[in-house]
Amino acid sequence: MEVKEKKCRTIMSKSGLYGTDYSINPYTGCSHNCVYCYAPFVLREKREWGKFVDVKVNAVKVLEKQIERHKKGDITSFHILMSSVTDPYQDLEKNYKITKRLLEKLKPPKFLVSILTKSTLVLRDLDLLKKMNCEVGLTITTLDEKAAKVFEPGTPSPEKRLEVLSYLKISKVKTYIFFGPLLPFISDVNLEKTIHRFSMAKPDYIVIDRLNIKGPNHWKKIKKVLEEHYPDLVNKWKEVLFDGSEYYREFRKRLIELFQKYDLKYEFCF
Repeated sequence: MEVKEKKCRTIMSKSGLYGTDYSINPYTGCSHNCVYCYAPFVLREKREWGKFVDVKVNAVKVLEKQIERHKKGDITSFHILMSSVTDPYQDLEKNYKITKRLLEKLKPPKFLVSILTKSTLVLRDLDLLKKMNCEVGLTITTLDEKAAKVFEPGTPSPEKRLEVLSYLKISKVKTYIFFGPLLPFISDVNLEKTIHRFSMAKPDYIVIDRLNIKGPNHWKKIKKVLEEHYPDLVNKWKEVLFDGSEYYREFRKRLIELFQKYDLKYEFCF
């Protein structure tokens, strides 16, 4: 893993994501190396994703300046996502603690902070999170340990993530599950078992999104992994991802039935 310390000009950026005003990404790059990740294609990153991380060492000072500028404006509160194109609690955070120091600056109640991660490291900051106006989401794509190792090689197991979610809930921190991106013919296997396990973690709500392809190179990367580990799914994925409206309609219908059965709140992004 190549690690570089860099300075950023801005750290809190306008977000085009539904329900959020700004996003904060303490790092560029991510050691989790998820195969389906759209970040390198959105960022137009030429380096091999999962092999580098740039650490924004001046992020806290930059955030302080941005917050000060907002105080002079007419914005009294806003919703911040941490993070949209990296994981704020990837392994480097253990030493750099940039995410933690940024969160300390976002303690005032006018900031609603949504943290999205796959890491158990988020529990390190539990005392801080309990004092904030925040919610913590854990991303789960499947409970299949084998599939998780293939598609999310640098992450803790799905079960460990759900255990983190349960602990946060017991600690009175608002939680959610990001069930996505949905992996065709993988995320929907033993679907009721998956939703039942989700219900045991008692999230405040669940967000669901499909896998969206960001151009030919994104599909090429995914296709290569499928050919190695799931060759029988290559053509099925291609059909679904490029013309899969019927597949996702049925998936959505099954999910709604199960969410209602287990009395779970949910939001779809598709």
